[in-house]
Amino acid sequence: MCPPRASYFRIVVTPPPQLLLTLLHTRLKPPTHLPSRGYLSFKYSLFASQVSALLVLAALGVLVSPQPLLAMERGSGFSFMKYGTAVSLAVVLLAYWFRPPGDSRLDDRLDTVLSSLLRAESKVGINNARPRVAIGLGGCVDILVDGVRLLNKIGLPPTNQPLHHDYIENADQLAQSFAYFFVPGAAAERFVMNNTLFSQLVETSRELPGNRWSIGGNAPVMAGRMATEGCDVLLGGSFSPDFADVLSQHITVAGNVVEEPDIHLILEYPSGATWGQYTARRANRYIVHSDDHNPYLASLEDFEDKLQDFHPDLLVMGGLQMMDSFPFQQGERKNLLSRLGNLLSSSSPRTGVHFEMASFVDEGLMGDLLRLVLPNADSLGMNEQELPNLLSLLRGSNVTVLSDPNPRVATVLDQMRELYRLVNQRYPSAKGRPLSRLHVHTLAFQAMIVTRGSQWKNTMSAVAKASLTANRHVCGSPDIDPSKARLIMDESFSVSRQEGSQRIPLEETRPVSCWDEDDYEICVAPNLVCTDVYQTAGGGDNISAAGLVLQI
Repeated sequence: MCPPRASYFRIVVTPPPQLLLTLLHTRLKPPTHLPSRGYLSFKYSLFASQVSALLVLAALGVLVSPQPLLAMERGSGFSFMKYGTAVSLAVVLLAYWFRPPGDSRLDDRLDTVLSSLLRAESKVGINNARPRVAIGLGGCVDILVDGVRLLNKIGLPPTNQPLHHDYIENADQLAQSFAYFFVPGAAAERFVMNNTLFSQLVETSRELPGNRWSIGGNAPVMAGRMATEGCDVLLGGSFSPDFADVLSQHITVAGNVVEEPDIHLILEYPSGATWGQYTARRANRYIVHSDDHNPYLASLEDFEDKLQDFHPDLLVMGGLQMMDSFPFQQGERKNLLSRLGNLLSSSSPRTGVHFEMASFVDEGLMGDLLRLVLPNADSLGMNEQELPNLLSLLRGSNVTVLSDPNPRVATVLDQMRELYRLVNQRYPSAKGRPLSRLHVHTLAFQAMIVTRGSQWKNTMSAVAKASLTANRHVCGSPDIDPSKARLIMDESFSVSRQEGSQRIPLEETRPVSCWDEDDYEICVAPNLVCTDVYQTAGGGDNISAAGLVLQI
C-alpha cells in the first residue's frame, strides 16, 4: 500500500534565504597583501576551503535541513524529488564559479615548475660506463620515531629552559636540547654519554607504535642513493651481516663485520608539532646516538686497502660528526684524522674529493677538520645551519650553534662566496686541492658554486636533480605529486645583500637560474617542498649524492 499523501514532504525555502542570495550576487574575493608565493598558496587553499565548506553547508541546508534557513513543510513549495538533482548541480556549479582563480594558477605554476625541473634533470644522464664512487666512513641502524611521542612515553615533561648542550648527560639536558632546536625546526645531532638513558630511549622506541627501522649513517645513505642513480659504489663501514644483505648489489662493503651495529635514534616531527608550550616552525629531526664503532673510523684500514684497486671517479667522505664530543684519549682523534687526511691527499688528481659537512659543535674537532680534511677536498656539501658554522670558524670566531633555519637566497649566496674565497685563500693549490665546488641545500632552494673549467660538469642539471631528490626523499616516493608540494622560495631573489644587486625572477619554464661571477658559475633552483612528510632524516645525504651523480 502506498503511504498516505499527507506524509509526502516538500522542502521550501524560508525567507529570506540570505546565504544563497549573498553568494549569488556577490563574487567573493580572496585575501590580499600576502607576503610570499608559498604563503599565498596556503592562504588561497584556506580561502577555497572556507568557501567550499560554506557552499556545502548551503547545499545540505537546501536539501535536508529542517533548521532556521530551510524548513520542512507540507503543502506548497518546490518538490525535493523533482528539483533535488537540479539544486545539487547548481550548488556544484556555484562552488566551481566561486573557486578562487589563484588556486588554478598556483596549481598550473607548480605543474610547470615540476615539468621544467624534470626536463633540466633529464638533459644529461649517466653513460653506459657506470661511475665508480668510493664513500666512507661508518654506518648505523636508524630507528625513526615521532620525537614528541617518544619523550611523552618516557615521561619527560617539556622544559621551561631551552638550552644548547654539546652532549647529553641526563634527561633534563635532553629536554632542554630538544626544545632548543625544536622551535625553529633546526636539524641537530648529539652524543649521549649516559648509557642508561640511551638504552631507555632505544627500548622505548622499539615499543612505540609507528616506529621504522632503516639503514643509516651519511656514508650508507649516500651510497644507496648513488647506487640507485647508476653508480658502482665502494662503501667503507663496519656492519652486521643482516645490514650488508639489504644493500644494493652495486655496493661493495669494505670494513669489519660487527654483531651489534651502532644505533641512532631519529626523533622526527612535522611542521606545527607541539610539545607543551613549544611549536615547531618547520619539519625536521633531532638525532641522538651513543656509538662504539663510528667515532674510531673502524673501517678506515680495510677501506684504504680496497680503494687502491677500485680506482674511483669520486671519493666521498662523511660521518665524521660521530667524533663530535666523543671521549677520546689524548691525541687519539688527531691521529685518526691524520690517517684520513693522508688517504685523501694520496688520491689521484683526476679523482674528485667531496666532504659532506654535518652538525658539529666541538671546536677542537672542527679545528682538526680544518687542518687535516678540508685542504684535501675540492667539493663541500652542507645545509643552511652548517654553512654559517663553518664560515664562522674560518673567520676566527666561535662555533655557530643555531642559525636562521629559513635564510633568504641573497644571504646564502653571500655566505657561499665568502666561504669559497676564504677556503681558497687558506688552502692554496700548492698546499692542497683548491675548492672548486660548493653545494648548499636549504628547505626552500638549492644553491651551487662551481669553478669554471673544473672537472665538475652539468651544474644546471645537477641542481635540478638535487631539488627533485629533496621532494622524492622527504615525501617517500620517486614520483612527485604536485598536490603534496609547494613553493616557498620568493618570486624573485637578489643575488646579494649589497645595495643595488640584481634581482632574478623565478621563471616557471626555466626555474634553475645560472650566471657567471669571477672565476665560477652560480646556479639556484627552487625546491618543491613536500607537504606530506614521510621522512626528513637522510635528506641532506640524498640531496648531496644526487647532485654529485651528474657532475662526475
